[in-house]
Amino acid sequence: MDIVIVITIVVSLFAVIGFAEPLAARLRLPYTVILAMLGVLIGVSATFFLRTHLTDALNPVAEAILSFPIRSNVFLYLFLPTLLFQATLGMNLRRVIDDWVPILVMAVVAVVVATLFVGYALSWVSALPLAGCLLIGAIISTTDPSAVVSIFRSFAAPSRLVRIIEGESLLNDAAAIALFGLFMGFVTLGMPDPNLGDALARFPLLMLGGAVTGWIVARIALWSMALFANYDRAQISISVALPYLAYIIAEQSVGASGVIAVVVSGLTLAFLGPGRLSPASWGNLREVWDLLAHWSGSLIFILAALLIPRMLEEVRLSDFWLLAVVILAATAARAAVLYGLLPVLNQLRLSPPVERPYRTAILWGGLRGAVTLALALAVTESLRIPLELKRLVGILATGYVLFTLIVQGTTLRMVIAWLGLDRLSPLDEALSRQVVAVSLQTVREDIAETSRNYELTHDIVRSEAKQFGERLEDAVRAAEESKDILDRDRITLGLIALAGAERDTILSCRRERTISARMSEQLLNGADRLIESTRTNGRTGYRKAAQQSTNYGPSFRLALLLHNTFRLPGMLARMTADRFEFLLSLKLILRDLDDFIGGRIRRIHGRRVADLLAELLARRIETVDTALEGLRLQYPGYADELERRFIRRTALRLETREYAAMRDDGLIGSELFIALMQDVATRESDVEERPKLDIAVQKAELARQVPIFASLGDSDLRRLARVLKTTFVDAGELIVARNSPPKGVFFIALGAVELKGAGHTWRLGRGEMFGQMAILTQKPFRTDARAIAPSILLVLDEARFRRLLAKNQTLQEAVTAGAAKRGLELPMDFGG
Repeated sequence: MDIVIVITIVVSLFAVIGFAEPLAARLRLPYTVILAMLGVLIGVSATFFLRTHLTDALNPVAEAILSFPIRSNVFLYLFLPTLLFQATLGMNLRRVIDDWVPILVMAVVAVVVATLFVGYALSWVSALPLAGCLLIGAIISTTDPSAVVSIFRSFAAPSRLVRIIEGESLLNDAAAIALFGLFMGFVTLGMPDPNLGDALARFPLLMLGGAVTGWIVARIALWSMALFANYDRAQISISVALPYLAYIIAEQSVGASGVIAVVVSGLTLAFLGPGRLSPASWGNLREVWDLLAHWSGSLIFILAALLIPRMLEEVRLSDFWLLAVVILAATAARAAVLYGLLPVLNQLRLSPPVERPYRTAILWGGLRGAVTLALALAVTESLRIPLELKRLVGILATGYVLFTLIVQGTTLRMVIAWLGLDRLSPLDEALSRQVVAVSLQTVREDIAETSRNYELTHDIVRSEAKQFGERLEDAVRAAEESKDILDRDRITLGLIALAGAERDTILSCRRERTISARMSEQLLNGADRLIESTRTNGRTGYRKAAQQSTNYGPSFRLALLLHNTFRLPGMLARMTADRFEFLLSLKLILRDLDDFIGGRIRRIHGRRVADLLAELLARRIETVDTALEGLRLQYPGYADELERRFIRRTALRLETREYAAMRDDGLIGSELFIALMQDVATRESDVEERPKLDIAVQKAELARQVPIFASLGDSDLRRLARVLKTTFVDAGELIVARNSPPKGVFFIALGAVELKGAGHTWRLGRGEMFGQMAILTQKPFRTDARAIAPSILLVLDEARFRRLLAKNQTLQEAVTAGAAKRGLELPMDFGG
């Protein structure tokens, strides 16, 4: 085809795309549905003009459209990587992990179940071989990301519902395409009844190979992008190459799933990119990818829709019966997973609960689109597939896509409304009324001040003020009608608002570069978790989420194990440095929330709620201070380096602002401004590099914090530090269980521990010890020892404890006092 004709058709399609979005908004229909309809209309019109004798003037145009070089590889290799990669860049990996079980169930298990349901249902009602029926099942089992994600983002669907739908639509392409490849091989080899066990056994290897490939390619790309820190266009160019290289290497070289490789590479970049690239570079990269994905998603839909008339040319009346079987089997398979498997997993505590309205929305939101059509097109293009199977694949796949888009896509908004998922909760409704009332009062004051400053006409001001006053009265009246809200709910509303203000403060600090991009991502994840947890469990959820942000997680324990057991300090050093910076940044954010509580919270929710929130905030700050104090004890001087880094970063930000103001005022020219900014950029790169942390745990400094060891000299203290073992425990973690044999003596360098047993409870703080009674009496522990705050413990084994006890008078007095406090008798000969 002539290149001029190809370019003309492509730019014409871009014009159609430009008109489609406002048309969809005007008709209140999903954008992808409008694109599909326009594509079908163009295809039908071209067929009509080519075959009619009414006019021959449009025949060249019709022939060009119908013979446009659309192949399945164009969809799979050109458009699909772009769509998947952009969608993963916008996903919050930490939030996705919270729902990883339902996402994987819908993305993998549901695809396999749908393939089997549709395949066996078709084999029972048609003369097709089982391999061909399963091939059709694999083709129609994938939900299309460009169709599903855009529709659910077009209205106010709950964030968790959108997250599950997004995760499913991204990952199930890989499962469906992998199954498609397996059954396509069986059909081309002429195997009517494939061995499902062998087919499904290869499935995990395809997924794992794709994941490893995507991760390796993404890490290489990140390393390359870090080398070009001052070249935004170079970084963006590398990011454009990343998904295509991952897809091609996985498919052609490794023999794995290219879709999984693209998804994992995108998630890797989304997780690590904000910490490796500057905020401006990351923002530019995201904007470019948003535009590329918009174009790719629109083109893939409209080009796939152009194929629909061609693929339906040989439809027969009996095909509608088979299409009905496909629709019923696919819907039944999806319902079986949503209403059968997910509740069972929830009962077994393997999955968080997915509420029934969510499951219904997910059931009706399983739209098919361009990916299904591309796979069907790949079958119709093959010369090794029987003609009847190719015909049925094209008809059934196309018919099912049209059904999901036209029937489910156009009614999905109504289903969401019917389920009540687009409505605000009673708490949000009450909050909205109070927010409107307070906001309008603030606006009235600002308008009055503006009117005075600009000396506006008195009559006009009075007229407008009257209308505004009526609206304000209605808002105040509506807010007063919410007085019956329970105090518990008011506290929940206040905590949600406080967590929202925390999120806004983090974004503001990120824009001003007060905190690093990497830390801002972690802080934002914590703020999002605060909001969701508070919505679900109120004040208890807020406290739990806040405590989780300062606790030591499983990965920290793994790092500690690698350091203590295998002498591999790298992971622990990196995570400890991250924890230092995270706590310092969090402390900075929390300090800025006092004014928000005293201002807006007090005006909206009243003094009592504001005072309670101020108390909760004070406790969070105290917890952060305690955690920071523990780190300072271990690594004195490192926190000071981080604070110096913060001051230098702030100074550079203020310096940049001053230069920009001088340029705007005409005091300096563009040439001088550019030179000054280059100097700032050079110094900024030095400041952004975090100081290195010496992970050697300074146990002598920790031991010095324990009063019992204060009398030891420096040499004795250093010898003691060499045999002490450092242990980190989170709040609520069991340290020693009742009736367990003696393990050693525990000294609390930081934190607090609760001993509970025999109806008694003792609480120990910094500098105290426990476990000595079990060793001296040679009996099992009589209590459970549990941390009630993040704590650092120093552990001394029995032999060394006895030797230290024999020559340390302070330790003997402490042991005796502890025994007397608990009513125990100890041997007088401590040396024995």
